[in-house]
Amino acid sequence: MENLKEIVLSVLFIAGEGVEKNFIAEKLNVSESEIDKVIEQLKKEYNNEKGIHVITFKNKVQLASNPAYAEYISTVLNPIREKSLTRAALETLAIIAYKQPITKLEIEDIRRVNCDYAVQVLSDQNMIEVVGRKDAVGKPLLFGTTENFLKRFNLNDLAELPDYDSLLERIRVIEEDELPKSDSLYNEFSLPEEEVPDFLKEETGIENVSGDDAIA
Repeated sequence: MENLKEIVLSVLFIAGEGVEKNFIAEKLNVSESEIDKVIEQLKKEYNNEKGIHVITFKNKVQLASNPAYAEYISTVLNPIREKSLTRAALETLAIIAYKQPITKLEIEDIRRVNCDYAVQVLSDQNMIEVVGRKDAVGKPLLFGTTENFLKRFNLNDLAELPDYDSLLERIRVIEEDELPKSDSLYNEFSLPEEEVPDFLKEETGIENVSGDDAIA
């Protein structure tokens, strides 16, 4: 296949997680040995001083940051992740809260954009976690909310989830200079109408998901 190396690199970039080599080979209609050859080429090209490395594990291949630059990555990204939840992260969190357990691809099907960064931010802030794997091709990861999510929004359990609009009204984009003096992060606020995504306004018939149901 022409440009196979570039195609595989693009797939790994968008996937944002490990992808089984035989699955890539099957979908691209090439042999697994061809995929192995391409992966070795990518490793030789990237696994040096470049910021992105190609790693393999358990018959899977994934793009990862160069561990040599981990300190710099944390210096730049951690303050951003800790400072606030962006609109993209809020939308992603709302989807996970109501649709869990849910895969990243299913989230992206709803939002119609790549959600790698939003999922990573929510994971880093311990708002979501991996709760299992879906019984489907590739065994994609399933995400659900954490106890920290419940604490953040002053909920006892998932059965207390309000409708989408009410949840968004209770979600707070926490800026460093807005942190309350007490240990409570649950002060209510109102999002401007234009900040409420259309798909959240239109959603109906949401089912509550119990903690036990969140494990596949």
